[in-house]
Amino acid sequence: MSAETADTAEPTGLTTDFADAASRRREQRGWYFYDFACSVYSTSVLTVFLGPYLTSVAKAAADADGFVHPLGIPVRAGSLFAYAVSVSVVVAVIVMPVVGAAADRTGRKKPLLAVAAYVGAAATTGMFFLDGHRYLLGAFLLIVANASVSVSMVLYNAYLPQIAGPDERDSVSSRGWAFGYASGAFVLILNLVLYTGHDSFGLSESDAVRICLASAGVWWGAFTVVPLRRLRDRRVTPGGEGAVGSGWRQLMATLRDMRRHPLTLSFLLAYLVYNDGVQTVISQASVYGSEELGLDQTTLITAVLLVQVLAVAGALGMGRLARVYGAKRTILGSLVVWTLILVAGYFLPADAPVFFYLLASAIGLVLGGSQALSRSLFSHLVPHGKEAEYFSAYEMSDRGLSWLGPLVFGIAYQLTGSYRDAIISLVIFFVVGSVLLARVPIRQAVAAAGNPVPERI
Repeated sequence: MSAETADTAEPTGLTTDFADAASRRREQRGWYFYDFACSVYSTSVLTVFLGPYLTSVAKAAADADGFVHPLGIPVRAGSLFAYAVSVSVVVAVIVMPVVGAAADRTGRKKPLLAVAAYVGAAATTGMFFLDGHRYLLGAFLLIVANASVSVSMVLYNAYLPQIAGPDERDSVSSRGWAFGYASGAFVLILNLVLYTGHDSFGLSESDAVRICLASAGVWWGAFTVVPLRRLRDRRVTPGGEGAVGSGWRQLMATLRDMRRHPLTLSFLLAYLVYNDGVQTVISQASVYGSEELGLDQTTLITAVLLVQVLAVAGALGMGRLARVYGAKRTILGSLVVWTLILVAGYFLPADAPVFFYLLASAIGLVLGGSQALSRSLFSHLVPHGKEAEYFSAYEMSDRGLSWLGPLVFGIAYQLTGSYRDAIISLVIFFVVGSVLLARVPIRQAVAAAGNPVPERI
């Protein structure tokens, strides 16, 4: 079914949505492409280039003591990126529940997805102008882009229960992550060619970095067209439970409604804790590698490229493991690996690219799978008709409330001048998250949400 027929689509329901296999597959293929579009931002911008580059711009603008003064507040230049990430997720926390509730009330996820995607893409493209001492511009664009990608993912994830049946969500979610990591790897190869050969292209190193940043925004905007054409909105029943107040009244209503599903909340709490660790590793890895381990930008790019390539295999492989052992057990196994990765990272020697590559390989194998399976597992715990509303809470856990780890990194550097002292603290997120997840009776939680229980979960 084409995008143009959205207004005449049938109301959401298992029978209607899953009856036409060809239409469902078409939507699924379109859905994959939003991961393909926006993952380049997460990879090239947030993980590789912006952290070290914004830090260098801030250091160039710093006073003799190494501090910049945004809004008159003394901030060590090396902490600026981490603090900006934290501010961006606070902004996302404010916006995401409201957008999710509006999508559920109106059934118009697609226009909201378009707005969020293109605001984020425009902010990312604007990073081309980040040079000289413009650290405030860089921080502002980071806050806008990072909040926008979080809001867009609320709407994107909310389509999953509508386009995939209960028994296929693990595989569909894993394919989406695989598409994202594949695009991230491809664009990183192009970035690597441009960055390492910038002299032959007549560019300075700064010019090459700014082009890489801006190209991620262009890519994001261009490929967002595919899901906007293929996904379709579903009608909602006027006056139903989703048709309550707007804005903050809707947020309060969402939180009250979630209290009726304590097992879903228990999973969200577990996910909030362990995902805070995951998101911090993703956003701070390049800063840690460049500032603490003394690795050059080429090493960081190739390491993240290795993560991207292995994450495709990891997402698909863990999807297969979930079909055998269940998503919950597979996620718990990945959290054990994450814990070992952080312990190894703490002892990682400086100026040792080989060891950094080994650590990147381990991250790649568990990164995509742990995120994809968490998303698909949560989709089973969402009450019917509350998809965007509940996925806004999920996205708050995924991105919006993952502010504590970056904040810890920023404060640690502010106080000690060393990132190494902060990395070991992330172990607690994975240990506590594992304990909380292990205590959630998943099959009971699925049934309590009113959804069919898959044979293996």
